[in-house]
Amino acid sequence: MAKEKEKDQKDRDWDREMREVDKLLAKLPEADSTLGRGVPTVPVSRHGPVPPAGPARGRAWLTTWIRVGLGLALGVGMIAWPYAYSCGFKLVFYLIGATTVTVAGIWSALSSWRRRLGWAHALSIVLIIWGLALAGRQVLPRIYGKQPIPFFCPEP
Repeated sequence: MAKEKEKDQKDRDWDREMREVDKLLAKLPEADSTLGRGVPTVPVSRHGPVPPAGPARGRAWLTTWIRVGLGLALGVGMIAWPYAYSCGFKLVFYLIGATTVTVAGIWSALSSWRRRLGWAHALSIVLIIWGLALAGRQVLPRIYGKQPIPFFCPEP
């Protein structure tokens, strides 16, 4: 019995059987028209065709660099913050600005990662670290300091 199965396996015409399978698959409602022709198919996700793996060009490149540039401008602008921010609402607004730097870094990092722009992604990560450092420089001494600094100014 086992020898008959081996002989039957050897005698099968696999090319003919695969052509039959291709014909049946082609009849399916969502079948690929190039199926069974030896043509490599393009990977498709549920959002449409997957873009090629190269870096972005044109408008995608420009918009990503605009995001990075805006974030860097805000990050550099935080160095020259025009108000005293030791306590009170001025500190709150400064922390909102530092958080905005971090969010801008995350936004541009996601965009640059998706569009495969290495330098833009590296600058975005630096921007995230810079925003966290700006916020941490004000928040950490108020939480973990030996003599905690108040968030709101004491009444005179």
